[in-house]
Amino acid sequence: MKILAVGMNYAEHNKELNNTLLLKEPVLFSKPETAVIRENKPFFIPDFAQRFDYEAEIVVKICRLGKNISERFAHRYYEELTVGIDFTARDLQEKLRAEGLPWEICKSFDYSAAIGKFVNKSELPPVNDIHFNLEIDGKDVQKGWTGDMLHSIDKIIAYASQFFTLKTGDIIFTGTPAGTGPVCENQHLTGYIEGRKVLELRIK
Repeated sequence: MKILAVGMNYAEHNKELNNTLLLKEPVLFSKPETAVIRENKPFFIPDFAQRFDYEAEIVVKICRLGKNISERFAHRYYEELTVGIDFTARDLQEKLRAEGLPWEICKSFDYSAAIGKFVNKSELPPVNDIHFNLEIDGKDVQKGWTGDMLHSIDKIIAYASQFFTLKTGDIIFTGTPAGTGPVCENQHLTGYIEGRKVLELRIK
């Protein structure tokens, strides 16, 4: 299994990071399999940075082998979606960005990818009209709508497949909306897709 992720896919989140670019193509990065937090396991705050932010996202699971997929056929390559959290070492990211260096150590470290329970897309609205949200200790902190994506799920899949052969079970994080922020010990995070709870974990 490989994990691909998209950066800067919501305009309002880009403004949070002082980046107003509206890029013509998706910005892709990857996470290793060791980044996955297994179901019901906590996120332990690492000690190599000072601030770790939550970034709630729609996550797609690839269901068939594909390469150079046409955008109009991309919908055939996934059947399930969920909410995930891309944990980011924010202070380290800012340092790396300022120096023009790669992001892997701030985005792809062990246990940086929480993935919720997948829901069949037949049980959800059209993929460009899905609402999702993240709560911390019962309070909404982040809300998203896939209609606000700069690059749609189908475009992301088509674009990624130019460079990477997509295999059954591969995971794609599709970008985070505005509202990201730091996590603290003892917080309880809960993710919802169309009001359905699919993700739950604690911060240790």
